[in-house]
Amino acid sequence: MENKESIGFIEVCLRILNNDLKHFKLCFAIIVIPTIFAFVMVMWVVKPMYAASAIVTPPSSSTPSLSGLSSMLGSTGSGFSSLLGLAGQDDDANAVWTILNSWELHDQVIKEFDLERHYEFDGKFHADMLKKFRKRFGLESNNENMFALYFEDEDYKLAAQVLRFMLVKADSAFNVFKTSQARQSREYFQSRLDSCEHELDSLLADFVDFQVKNNVYEPTVQMEATIKYLSELQSAREELGVELAYEKMDRGENSRRYEELSKRYKGMNSAMSSTLKGRHENIGIIELKKSPELFTEYMRREAEIKVQEALYKLLRQQSEQMRLEEAKMLTNLHILEPPWENDKKISPRRALIMVFTVFITFLIASILSNFIEYMRSEGERKTAAASEWNAFVGKLCFWRK
Repeated sequence: MENKESIGFIEVCLRILNNDLKHFKLCFAIIVIPTIFAFVMVMWVVKPMYAASAIVTPPSSSTPSLSGLSSMLGSTGSGFSSLLGLAGQDDDANAVWTILNSWELHDQVIKEFDLERHYEFDGKFHADMLKKFRKRFGLESNNENMFALYFEDEDYKLAAQVLRFMLVKADSAFNVFKTSQARQSREYFQSRLDSCEHELDSLLADFVDFQVKNNVYEPTVQMEATIKYLSELQSAREELGVELAYEKMDRGENSRRYEELSKRYKGMNSAMSSTLKGRHENIGIIELKKSPELFTEYMRREAEIKVQEALYKLLRQQSEQMRLEEAKMLTNLHILEPPWENDKKISPRRALIMVFTVFITFLIASILSNFIEYMRSEGERKTAAASEWNAFVGKLCFWRK
């Protein structure tokens, strides 16, 4: 069974070839004429296309660190950059991507290189020209997260020049974007800096008034000095009380020594009483009853001043960083593979077109030759297919007349 199928297939192939050879001139004409036409078109009529390419790195993030402020603000500090409009590395890369695909940049390229005349554009709408340009321009992100650009044109030198121009303009536009962003942030920091400075001056003035009014300058030291002073008075009074009691027992209350000791004892009591009532504030001795309240208020005011000082220093630092960011004009797009004048054609693919043309025309010629032979054999046998074919040919001849 397999042997019969193999022989049948060979017979079919041989019959097809024989039919082609019977109509060799027709097959030759069908194959050669389109092939010659395609050859002429790809060699001299159709303009070859060239492509220039470049690979650049996305801009590195230059946003100043806000870690100090973030730690002060806690969980709300993480979103502080976004509130200020400061972009991160991903946002910078997206900004460059948008600039490279923007119609402003493409319009600059069209005007710079007079592409309307170069493409012989005769349309009425500029949007059609932009569409034609964008068909030849491409921007992709490769596996290494870098930007790959390419541009196709009939002039390989112009293709390289267009990419160089676009990279320079995109870098300049991104610098304008970053400096504008830094200026807005710097203005915000400066306004906050002025407000913080004014508030800090007010806090310092109130703090000085509080110290002068309450004679509180260093509560910890003053408290220790007060307690130490009261302890010394208490010890001296106890010693004097023992001595007074001994003098009373020994000589009685009418002795001169007893009177002197009594006066001294009263003086110590008076000193302790005045100290406890805060009558020696002018020498740094504070009243014990008021000391917790004064100490708490002192610490609160001091802590508030420290917070304002820390915030002022941070805002001052960020303001200076924004001034530097606003002033600098750096190259943000680092070109790893610069565009070069590549004179290797990317289209038309001559060999592929010629092979495709020969194959298709041979297939058409073979089908036509075998169809003619089939209809001839059907005509000899006078079958229904031959009758329909003759009727079809007759109608064609009638319409031609």
